[in-house]
Amino acid sequence: MALKTIVKPKKQNSAVSPNIFAGQLVQPTEEAVQTALGQSCVLWKQLIDELKRELKLDGEDWHSSGAKYGWALRLQKKRRNIVYLGPRAGSFVAAFVLGDKALTVARNSKLPACVLKEIAEAKRYGEGTPVRIEVSKAEDIDPIKVLARIKVEN
Repeated sequence: MALKTIVKPKKQNSAVSPNIFAGQLVQPTEEAVQTALGQSCVLWKQLIDELKRELKLDGEDWHSSGAKYGWALRLQKKRRNIVYLGPRAGSFVAAFVLGDKALTVARNSKLPACVLKEIAEAKRYGEGTPVRIEVSKAEDIDPIKVLARIKVEN
């Protein structure tokens, strides 16, 4: 009698690539970030500059929830977290935690279909609904700026 072995496929966490600084206990240097981002470093700097200028963001600091998760640059307005930018190999992720009001506005906005799908499929947590957008090309910047504005205004 033959035994049948059922192999379950590995569950993927998400479509977002892993943080390049996962496993590191110390904050990354600017040089390490530039090296990790590669060509997307230009987009990283552009996004930070534009968000600070257009939305009057007044704070930034590096944050880690633990070595397992890596490091993210947290942009703030009046000590309120607006967006987390997490470096990846050759790209980066902009992550938001949207409250109910911001979520309603985002759902009714003219964001790209892929972003609206991410919002629709996101699980709601006590602190809000997480939305993550991977940035690897210039077209990825505008939806992030829209979500940041929505977050600031709501």
